[in-house]
Amino acid sequence: MSLKKIAEMTGVSVSTVSRVLNNKEYNCASPELKNRIWEAAEKIHYVPNENARSLQRGNRRLLPAPRRRLAIILGRFDSLKKDPFFSELFRSVEQEIFANECIISAFLTAAELYRKELPSADGFIIFGRSSESLLKHIQKTTKNIIAIDRNPTAFEIDEVVCDGKEAAVLAMEYLISKGHEKIGYIGDCSYEARYVGYCDSLIRHKLPLDYSAIRPTDQTSRSGYEAMKELLAQGGLSAVLCANDATALGVIQAFQDCPTPPIDLISIDNIQAAEEVSPLLTTVNIPKEDMGKMAVKILLDRIGHGHTETMRIVFPPRLVRRESC
Repeated sequence: MSLKKIAEMTGVSVSTVSRVLNNKEYNCASPELKNRIWEAAEKIHYVPNENARSLQRGNRRLLPAPRRRLAIILGRFDSLKKDPFFSELFRSVEQEIFANECIISAFLTAAELYRKELPSADGFIIFGRSSESLLKHIQKTTKNIIAIDRNPTAFEIDEVVCDGKEAAVLAMEYLISKGHEKIGYIGDCSYEARYVGYCDSLIRHKLPLDYSAIRPTDQTSRSGYEAMKELLAQGGLSAVLCANDATALGVIQAFQDCPTPPIDLISIDNIQAAEEVSPLLTTVNIPKEDMGKMAVKILLDRIGHGHTETMRIVFPPRLVRRESC
């Protein structure tokens, strides 16, 4: 019945819904359709029925109930919709949780976690930057914690990261290699590795660090749009680095609303929309799918006492050249 409901919500056949949700290797007709199916599944809290799937395959021995209950904590935002990067990362985590016959037992923001009792769960997955106080709050109950983010921390927890500083340096080196000297920055500037990478690159190449070319934002499309309008009015820039793709989408809109001489634009994340906007967005890929899968594997390994020492897996960023730069 869940599959039928999702099919009605998305306007596709039950068989298509089943293939998308129950076979992570299945190539859907379009990424947009696949996303709609998963979004509908999230709305009705769909959980794959492994017993039914086992019987369909001719295996009459019923599988045990899901063995692990995993809780999701949003450390940085109050909604996945605030940053498409974390929304796509969550999709990868969710699929790996289902593939391992586990369930998502709770979905909370950091603020909600402080106001409520710690939810019952075998392990916790934290998305984005988290505070030391939040981690200590969880660690009173369990050590089964893993964080996924663009920035490594010094906290004693398992982590899966793609170094934001390295990603920013990769972007800056590309801009500088193209002859750019006046490069702006739009994004978070508070304890932010990507901002540090931007500044270090300018200093290393003996280029001016012009604070009037820097716009601190909350890294949303709207704030990117407003920040770029200010920089365009100010003038003098030949290129801009955005801390994330969501911000860059707003910058592209500002370019369209305020025609100007060409300005090269580069950002970080490589979300799906980067391939759909015009011009196509040059960005630094953060391997969200691999990071999400690895985080679930490591957490389940810790829950099963497979390792006890703190583990950090660092994935490399990769430049994706497109039309905006």
